[in-house]
Amino acid sequence: MTDSGWILYKRLLGYVKPHWRAFAMAVAGFVVYAASSTALAEMMKRLIDGIQNPDAAFRLFLPLFVVLMFAARGLGTFLSTYYMAYVGRYVIHTLRCDVFGHLLRLPGRFFDHHSSGHLVSRVTYHVEQVAGAATNAVTVILREGLFVVGLIGYLLWTNWMLTLLFLGITPIIAAVVSYVSKRFRRISKRIQSSMGDVTHVASEALAGYRVVRTHGAEAYETKRFTRVSEENRKQSMKEAMTRAISSPVILMLVAISMALLVWLAMAPSLMANMTPGEFVAFITAAALMIKPVRQLTEINSEIQKGIAAAAELFGLMDLAPEQDTGQHAPERLSGELRIDNVSFRYADDQPEVLHNIDLKVSPGELVAIVGRSGSGKSTLVSLLPRFYRPSEGRILIDGINIDEYALGPLRQQIGLVSQQVTLFNATIADNIAYGAANPDRQAVEAAAKAAYASEFIEKMPQGYVTVVGENGVMLSGGQRQRLAIARAIFKDSPLLILDEATSALDTESERYIQKALEYVCKGRTTLVIAHRLSTIERADRILVMDQGRIVEQGTHQTLLAAGGAYAALHQLQFQDTP
Repeated sequence: MTDSGWILYKRLLGYVKPHWRAFAMAVAGFVVYAASSTALAEMMKRLIDGIQNPDAAFRLFLPLFVVLMFAARGLGTFLSTYYMAYVGRYVIHTLRCDVFGHLLRLPGRFFDHHSSGHLVSRVTYHVEQVAGAATNAVTVILREGLFVVGLIGYLLWTNWMLTLLFLGITPIIAAVVSYVSKRFRRISKRIQSSMGDVTHVASEALAGYRVVRTHGAEAYETKRFTRVSEENRKQSMKEAMTRAISSPVILMLVAISMALLVWLAMAPSLMANMTPGEFVAFITAAALMIKPVRQLTEINSEIQKGIAAAAELFGLMDLAPEQDTGQHAPERLSGELRIDNVSFRYADDQPEVLHNIDLKVSPGELVAIVGRSGSGKSTLVSLLPRFYRPSEGRILIDGINIDEYALGPLRQQIGLVSQQVTLFNATIADNIAYGAANPDRQAVEAAAKAAYASEFIEKMPQGYVTVVGENGVMLSGGQRQRLAIARAIFKDSPLLILDEATSALDTESERYIQKALEYVCKGRTTLVIAHRLSTIERADRILVMDQGRIVEQGTHQTLLAAGGAYAALHQLQFQDTP
């Protein structure tokens, strides 16, 4: 194992530390198992020597010795198996929760560069690999390792000169294991990466099954999945080949040393100093060593898999979470917003997508943002909940820089309704009150009523306890949108962001949602990103964005009269209207 491997493994064993009592019980079980297994060689010695000089005491002692030896071995096996499983499942649970919790705290830029399939693979497959190294491997190392130590101790006690000759083969075995370890680690990294690809392709195709079917792309997706699965198979076969070759090579080295040992042990000068029982016990102890040595070499692949997975997981957990250095936690904001000379780029090597944005919004003001696709509208509003941080400039809410707000309380003050509604596979009531610890049922129903959602909820057989399916698959687009608005009403935030909330709806749904939005915007500072200009004619102010800049602002009538960019957009959208 390399130095970095030891560091990772020590960090991994840190997850075992809180369960040291259970681990100690497992170790006690391993010691009992190793001692009772080593006693088999001593039993052979007593048996051979006793046959030559049998007596009544020997007849009683030997059967009792056999029963006690196997009873002790059974007890050791139970203690070690149960308590290592106990520790192992806790390690998996804790590590999985830590990885998942850390993922939820990583900045938005991280998710821009990683697919959900690869991230899910880390929480599931990678953690299981790590657990194998932390517990299964430790089980074999301790159980078989202590057995080998016990056998070597017994061999040294019986005949130390022969034992030292037998151990002469150890450096060659160590060299083979070292080479194999590096190869296992390399292949394991490729297997884990290919498992991420498998999860990614499968989740994409299954989530978008309607698009796949309407485009007749089943064969294409099957081919794509077959390709990534085949890559995973190839890497797994490389691992199997390495294991299949390394184990027999090591066993052959052990067998050669065993043959040499037997040859030397049968030398007349040595035979003269040993009783037949001691000779048989010595050969038995040496032969018993083959199985644990084989298991110790085979477990190496699991250790290397775990270390490769741990490197990925700990690398992920070492990524800095969202910066949350702010201390200010207001009870309720008034909603005054100031965007002061803000510019933004997604990465240092990418061009700016926002240029010197200056904007002041009064409490309770309804400001609409329009512009062509890609003009920076959604990016601008993503800066308010600090999903991203400005490259230059600052944003103030109620006169305080948003960096000075604690993230949780800041986001609690901001409601977000977007075109892409996210609903969870839970009840309608749970989706409306999402994030609330003990939601008031009356408040949930009042929010649904204000969002014009109660009329379709009450028609459902189970009403508010209807489970909506994954991402609200049981509901229409308009119904999902009204639930999102009900969620915003229930949250009762003083700042509201509506990101193209009505752009993909039919006329009837849009009429309902317009009524709901009129209700939800009352008394709140609202930023509306609008695709349909008809929905924002009554806005207090309209901003027109183009290529990351605000090029125009004013009321609907003022901007139409100016005959600029807004008028051109309006004419383009209503050119077929009489």
